[in-house]
Amino acid sequence: MHTSSPAFRAFRLHGSNEVYAYEEKRTRARIICKFYGARYGSDRASGMAYREFDSLQRLRGYDLIGSPHHVIRPLGVDPDINGVIALEFYAGEQFSQAITRCIQGNDSAHLFWRLKALGYFLATQHNRTANGKTVDFGDDCHYFGQLVGKLHRIQRIGQWDVDELLWLQALWQERPAMWQDREVWLHGDATPANFLFGHGLDVAAIDLERMRRGDRMFDVGRVAGELQHAFMLGTGSSKRAEPFLGHFLWEYSCHFPDRRQAFESITTRLPYYMALNLLRIARNDYISQEYGSRLVRKAKLLLQAS
Repeated sequence: MHTSSPAFRAFRLHGSNEVYAYEEKRTRARIICKFYGARYGSDRASGMAYREFDSLQRLRGYDLIGSPHHVIRPLGVDPDINGVIALEFYAGEQFSQAITRCIQGNDSAHLFWRLKALGYFLATQHNRTANGKTVDFGDDCHYFGQLVGKLHRIQRIGQWDVDELLWLQALWQERPAMWQDREVWLHGDATPANFLFGHGLDVAAIDLERMRRGDRMFDVGRVAGELQHAFMLGTGSSKRAEPFLGHFLWEYSCHFPDRRQAFESITTRLPYYMALNLLRIARNDYISQEYGSRLVRKAKLLLQAS
């Protein structure tokens, strides 16, 4: 940005943190600033900002830069300005917008294309970052228990539901297939707000504050669960999501040496991780009691999959 007296416009963006886009009026250059202070307080804000900075840098180190796979570039952190991290601006369509375009505008072809691109991106990220260490499914079981406990505390579910969900989870915990994959770097919050689409198969990942090592299915299942939720909420029918779920999983699987074997492995483990995500969504206060109950019922049906 080369101007002697820059002047900026600021735009508040939607998100769980305070996120603003800043545009220089003359050059139209843009940056994103994400402020952690309001959410985490002064003691934790800088640590969270530096954590995201390091996560972005680490994932970019696997050559996830440019086209078609891009992780946005962190520009800097200032702990003294409300725990802010400055980020590269990436002009693209949010995954959530592509889903809405399909549900409200009946543009299935567009969503199919975006899911192809997203499957390519996530498979590349996961395959490049696999470290050979066997996953610890116990970590995801612990998270499951936390979600069930939260739902009970906020009175979204009763004790009978708690007992049933934990019993179903225990059955999954005994399945050898849930313990056999290799660890990868996960996005950690693979929701529709956190992927941007450019031209062709270009995809950019944003918001890596929850990045961690784990089972690739944590990311894959979150995308699948979010798709199911979007169609349940937008159309009233979970079945409307099925063609898109199958397409996404098939496209993800094509980036393995044996596509059919990969698809079988993924679909065998998918119901658990989809259920995990539906329970995560059900705990949010913007979800009505009635719809939250629908999500919990759907999660139970997924967990009953043989």
